Amino acid sequence: MGNAELHSIHVHPVKAFRALSLREAVVEPWGLAGDRRWVLIDDGGKVVTQRQQPRLALAAAELLPGGGVRLSAPGREPLTVLVPRPVGTTSLDLFGDKVEAVLADAGAHAWCSDYLGTEVRLLHMDDPATRRPVDPDYARPGETVSFADGYPLLVTTLASLDALNSLIAQGDHADEGPLPMNRFRPNVVVAGTTAWAEDGWRRIVIGEVGFRVPKMCGRCVVTTTDQDTARRGKEPLRTLGRHRRFGSQLVFGQNLVPESPGTVRIGDPVTVLE
Repeated sequence: MGNAELHSIHVHPVKAFRALSLREAVVEPWGLAGDRRWVLIDDGGKVVTQRQQPRLALAAAELLPGGGVRLSAPGREPLTVLVPRPVGTTSLDLFGDKVEAVLADAGAHAWCSDYLGTEVRLLHMDDPATRRPVDPDYARPGETVSFADGYPLLVTTLASLDALNSLIAQGDHADEGPLPMNRFRPNVVVAGTTAWAEDGWRRIVIGEVGFRVPKMCGRCVVTTTDQDTARRGKEPLRTLGRHRRFGSQLVFGQNLVPESPGTVRIGDPVTVLE
């Protein structure tokens, strides 16, 4: 693969909020440290993401020591939310998975509800080692995941984004491109590959950390949401539908499951084992 290396690292402290870019990150079994340990739910207990609320793209969460977050959003005073004491759990529905998590304090619910204009509650995953198994069709025994869509990490490559943007430029909605990588909300972005090289990966090493590549990442309407304005368009789903359809899924990027703990850093070499 040549001189492939880790180009950037991103965590999303609250699921569906803006990504936070880091120079390095600790890899835990269920994902990058601090990634998607908090989530919003509606009054029926279903998870709320940019699928229903594009404005979440404009909300940010800064990681605090100890796992808390400092929330900020347009027109709102920032709010510090500490990790709640695990005095009991609340059941939530994450795309059909029933997951137990701990409610944040009432002030956090009010802040998020006021911003979105609808009743939501903020929850914290207290014990990611036990709360949510990875899809058993693709998991090994004991593998778990945070509040990410399905897998501990998502990897994308710069070469594939360039190739996708070239295809968008030839299509009916060329004015929407080129798209930035944040549309795809990856955890790790790799430079120095060929376009779509990641389609063939089964195991990779980033720096000192090994990863299994269980399946491609199917994409949804969130990718059509401008992460800087919260406005929606047609791309990249229109182009992915024409050029990157695998079965019923429109694919960009690969899911990852860590095989070992460690730390990844920008500039780390990326090696394909199989």
